[in-house]
Formats: sequence, structure tokens, C-alpha cells
Amino acid sequence: MQRESAETTALLALAWLLGNEELNPVFLGSTGASLEDVKNGALDADFLASVLDFLLMDDSWIIAFCESEGLKYEDPLAARQALPGGNMPNWT
Repeated sequence: MQRESAETTALLALAWLLGNEELNPVFLGSTGASLEDVKNGALDADFLASVLDFLLMDDSWIIAFCESEGLKYEDPLAARQALPGGNMPNWT
């Protein structure tokens, strides 16, 4: 996945998290981010990577997000890998 597509996926995830009545307070509480931080972070690739890190913690969140956005289940991980700090080690 290209970085621009990864950022778009992360922005979709951020919007989905903020619109989710159950997960919104969990996301904000666990990150310590205020709504102002989120607004400013939406333009920062490192912040967007952290959004995907949060989403990737739970398979049920991934499924719900992907189904609501019409994405493949592997798209959030592919997006995370394309953003800063997302390099996966190659063990072969």
C-alpha cells in the first residue's frame, strides 16, 4: 500500500473511532488525546499510525471498521506498515 492510501485508511479509521459511541471514549482515554490533539494529529503521519495501532489491538474492531468502510480485513495492517514505524521484520 502506498503512503497516501495508508493515510486515507488511517483517516477513515480515525473518523470511525470518533463516531463510535463505545470506542470513542476508550480511544481518547487510552491515548490521552483531546479533541484538539486529534484535530491536529489528523495531519500527522505518526499520529495516524497510532490510530491504526489502536485499531489493530482487537480483531472485532478491525472487522467492524472494515465492514463499515467496505475495506478488506487486511487493509488496516497494510496501511500501518506503510506509515512511519510500520516496518515489519523479515525473519527469512
